[in-house]
Amino acid sequence: MKFLELAIVLDRIEQTTKRLEMVDIISEFLRKVDDEIRETVYLLQGKVAPDYEGIELGVAEKIAIKVLSTITGISEGKIEGELLKVGDLGKVGEELLKNKKQSSLFYEEMTISKVFRSFLKMAGESGSGSQTRKIQILQELLQNSEPIEARYIIRIVLGKMRIGVADMTIVDAIAIAFGRKEDEDEVERAYNIHPDLAEIAFTAYNGGIEALKSMKVKPGVPVRSMLAERLPSLKEILEKMGGSCAFEYKYDGLRIQAHKDGEKVILFSRRLENVTSQFPDIVREIRQNITAENAILDGEAVPFNLDTGEMLPFQEISRRRGRKFDLDATAERIPVVLFLFDILYYNNENMMNRPYAERRLKLLNNIRESMKLRIGKSKILSDENDAEKFFTEALEAGCEGIVAKNISEKSIYRAGAREFLWIKYKRDYQMEMEDTVDLVVVGAFGGQGRRSGGYGALLMAVYSKEDGLFRTICKLGSGFTDDQLNNLPRMLRPYLLKEKDRRVDSIIQPDYWFEPGKVLEVKGAEITISPTHTCCRNIIKEGAGLAIRFPRFTGRWREDKNPEEATSEEEIMEMYHSQKKKVLPDNP
Repeated sequence: MKFLELAIVLDRIEQTTKRLEMVDIISEFLRKVDDEIRETVYLLQGKVAPDYEGIELGVAEKIAIKVLSTITGISEGKIEGELLKVGDLGKVGEELLKNKKQSSLFYEEMTISKVFRSFLKMAGESGSGSQTRKIQILQELLQNSEPIEARYIIRIVLGKMRIGVADMTIVDAIAIAFGRKEDEDEVERAYNIHPDLAEIAFTAYNGGIEALKSMKVKPGVPVRSMLAERLPSLKEILEKMGGSCAFEYKYDGLRIQAHKDGEKVILFSRRLENVTSQFPDIVREIRQNITAENAILDGEAVPFNLDTGEMLPFQEISRRRGRKFDLDATAERIPVVLFLFDILYYNNENMMNRPYAERRLKLLNNIRESMKLRIGKSKILSDENDAEKFFTEALEAGCEGIVAKNISEKSIYRAGAREFLWIKYKRDYQMEMEDTVDLVVVGAFGGQGRRSGGYGALLMAVYSKEDGLFRTICKLGSGFTDDQLNNLPRMLRPYLLKEKDRRVDSIIQPDYWFEPGKVLEVKGAEITISPTHTCCRNIIKEGAGLAIRFPRFTGRWREDKNPEEATSEEEIMEMYHSQKKKVLPDNP
């Protein structure tokens, strides 16, 4: 199939903001692409491989501008000027090529497979001369492209697709294309244990929805993490759990999913990013202390002072992220301990459908603890006072709270789900707004006075899984140090847009818009009704949404979270109602 047909579909998607319409457009196209379905789904997402493989095209904006200049004869400076006006190099390239008759250097047809193979070749280039070879590949593609094709080729190589298609939109499209709308849950289940939408679509294309039911967990492919709900009191938690549950320490670190397959060890973050190279010490500990031929384990990597036995602030672990050199020396300076709290797979056996107690026993009986590899602390309790004591012990140990886990027969590991089988309880629950929240930067306001020339405040949003939109909940201007404020423009520059991102639902008009990408941890005084914010709009009160009052940045950038993993609208709604329950008795 010609790439032009896919480009036209991408343009149709870009013209609508209606999620159901996007689903219909994608599902209709997926039925047509036959054996190019893998390539099609990757290109829909603007990538060449699943996130967990960490394959990037590695093309900078300047390179794409240089290629456009070569093809069109227009100076790089003029193209950069157009980019400043338009804010989208894909659209700039499209307009430039409309006015330039193309002369082909080669005659290979621009099919979906051809374009995908070119991208894959580009991603594989490395070492001396790699940039030159990438330029040649991109130049060949653009010289043989229609203007509309050029728009998406440029966006894909820059990693800036911006058509507003969330993963769950593609999940729903796969269900409708190869089954029925009612099959969405089955497609999502497969996606949760094998987060590669191209592979999911290929499997459904060849064997229908039934084939997805046979997809299994396997070492080397990350499982989407199970998540916890929240409640404001230990009494409510115990009631929700049926009177008794397992309480575990909630460690303040980086969520790690460890995969062992023979001597091969791979570590994935909660975002499904391969972080193996950043933790050579953890890799060694797993090789030495886990005797199973293969296993998948869930845990938290916590910065640790091995001399004093004290946990260190979460920020310490960020000093190890992104390093490429002297990793062993860095591991010595900033040691971490991996606390394991669940086991998903062991010696070719899927443990996810086993109850919590059985998984916990398997963990205890088969993991040899060491100084840097430990099993998280846990107690089964049914008394509120005992739970409060355990909570206090966790705080004194340096944890951020505790997690209650269901111990009934239904307590399986639900990949990708946030359910009341797990409930978190953190120290901040002593305040009116019971917990910190993780919010996404979608805009900024120009600074005044001391902040002149930078950003005075950020426009923050939560995520709506139901419709794939980011909805505003507060302006954030407190809690930043001077250095953090000065660095905001630099940190947010890669996400800067000329206009509002299609996935952002906002009544407020900031001075700057950003593509949803950066997640910050925020604490507030309370959640209130708001006439200007769109979070939970028209649910509590017609014409109004919910907002966080007196929000403050905690200092924690949530690099471990994708924007889609930020606090959801549903969580904000639950926090709002929980908060009201606490204050009503004092205000009868």
